Amino acid sequence: MINIIKNKIFIGIISLITVSALGGFILSQKVSAEPQMTVYKSPTCGCCTKWIKHMEDNGFHINAVDVLEMNIIKEKYGINRKLASCHTAVVDGYVIEGHVPAVDVKRLLSEKLDVLGLSVPGMPMGSPGMEMGDRVDRYSVIAISKDGGAEVFNQY
Repeated sequence: MINIIKNKIFIGIISLITVSALGGFILSQKVSAEPQMTVYKSPTCGCCTKWIKHMEDNGFHINAVDVLEMNIIKEKYGINRKLASCHTAVVDGYVIEGHVPAVDVKRLLSEKLDVLGLSVPGMPMGSPGMEMGDRVDRYSVIAISKDGGAEVFNQY
């Protein structure tokens, strides 16, 4: 009888360890499933830091890389001057240029569009990271095609 109780306790302990390990594995998979984004920015750019905070608040894990020569980064990722802004990000193979709202990046990732990425050219007031009181400029989020073309993805 004592051996049966010892075996049940042993099996219970092994089951508890297995369930705990499996739960930890599932939790780690959920955490790593959140989008990982690398953001290239000037070390002194405050609006870039605000945009990063906007992205983090919307579930993105950010690796911020300070760069002194942003034009090299933009050239590397195929961003022309007409579509350029202050920072360039990369997430899941897409390029995100400038103050693109997180909702648009999430839509891009969920729809898995065959494009280079998204851009908000310039630095429009009221876009994420460019909040200035009540001022909100109208702006477009541009889908950048792989051949360099562009079309409106969303408007604000």
